[in-house]
Amino acid sequence: MAEVHTKAQSSFNLNPQDELNDLRMSSKALPLLEHVKRFIAETVNPMSEEFERLGEGKTDIWSYAPGQLEVLEAAKDKAKAEGLWNFFLPNAETGEGLSNLDYAYIAVELGKNRMASEVMNCAAPDTGNMEVLERVGTPEQKEKWLKPLLEGKIRSAFAMTELHSASSDAKNVNTTATLVGDEYVINGEKHYISGAGDPRCKIMITMVQTSPDGPANHRQSQILVPTDAPGVKIVGAQHVFGDPDAPHGHMHIIFDNVRVPASNMLLGEGRGFEISQLRLGPGRIHHCMRAIGSAEKALDYLVTRGLKREAFGKPLVQLGGNIEIISKARIDIEAMRLMVLKAAKAMDVLGNQEARIWIHMVKAMVPVRVCEIIDSAIQMHGALGVSQHTPLARMYAQTRTLRIADGPDEVHHMVVGRNELRQYRDIPHDPSTAAVFRH
Repeated sequence: MAEVHTKAQSSFNLNPQDELNDLRMSSKALPLLEHVKRFIAETVNPMSEEFERLGEGKTDIWSYAPGQLEVLEAAKDKAKAEGLWNFFLPNAETGEGLSNLDYAYIAVELGKNRMASEVMNCAAPDTGNMEVLERVGTPEQKEKWLKPLLEGKIRSAFAMTELHSASSDAKNVNTTATLVGDEYVINGEKHYISGAGDPRCKIMITMVQTSPDGPANHRQSQILVPTDAPGVKIVGAQHVFGDPDAPHGHMHIIFDNVRVPASNMLLGEGRGFEISQLRLGPGRIHHCMRAIGSAEKALDYLVTRGLKREAFGKPLVQLGGNIEIISKARIDIEAMRLMVLKAAKAMDVLGNQEARIWIHMVKAMVPVRVCEIIDSAIQMHGALGVSQHTPLARMYAQTRTLRIADGPDEVHHMVVGRNELRQYRDIPHDPSTAAVFRH
């Protein structure tokens, strides 16, 4: 009897001395974490309630009701004054300079209130856009767009997903940008452009095709397109489970002979994929970090509701399999937390490119499990859980969207699975026999 194949040294073998296994927050960041927790409890939570109250009954969902932006800006000013600002840029001079691991602990707290990230200028899609501009922007691009973004004065969007192509494979992006004189002329149609509905959104980093006949990985580029450029036509909002998510919005946009200066090109023609590697690592796990905070919040709602409500003479937590549901939720949260911390540490130690397998693993794992936890909390609340009277329905919609927004689950599993196959030598022609002994 002989084994069909032998496994090479795996990149996931446990090494007790490996630096990747030290997941402690740095001592310098611990006071910051405690400060963030206090700020969310004392400032963000009450501000959020006031923000929602002021928005009740407004007739134009794509604007802010009187007073809403004022209370939001007051909270942002306070955050800035207290040094709770721009945590997300790892080891950068323009923010706190936190490592990815340190930020992971903070982002979990931000995920417990959907407005906390914006109050501290750590909200998507601005975070990814700021990281790109900080890394590859020209001095002129940084002055015009990065500076006001870092100051929280404007919002931004990332325009990639297309209506008529499977843009989970970015090579399919076919919005064109053609150089004419000293301008690029952009034509195409995109949808689900998150944040483009916000009246404060002033700039979009847009994925375009510049070299249709070039090498597959060098056909795409990324270019800065102001939202008020002539020819940018916002058709309307794409809803998420029936919710327009206004005024943030996920917009359907047509680019009709949009002209922007050639100097708006980021890094150079054909370098769109290269730029994507800068944003997709940190941005993807930022979502996962915040999602764990959402899971914690959902579990809190689940347990609190189960203890307070009675049916058939017992608290809800004692009915059916609810105790087991609560147990599984806590187990999943702790498992997700360790995976995300490990991915963050891998980015710090190995760099984004080498850590990409860890990033894909948490992206495949976290949104699915968080959705399950939120769904359990919804079930515990009955009809109230799917209504507007708890945050659970919106939390579910946002988390379910994450399984598509940063690449579908299938792409992440494909990357992780292919990496695992590369750990093996002499793989049989029939992959189904890869783990089978035979005579």
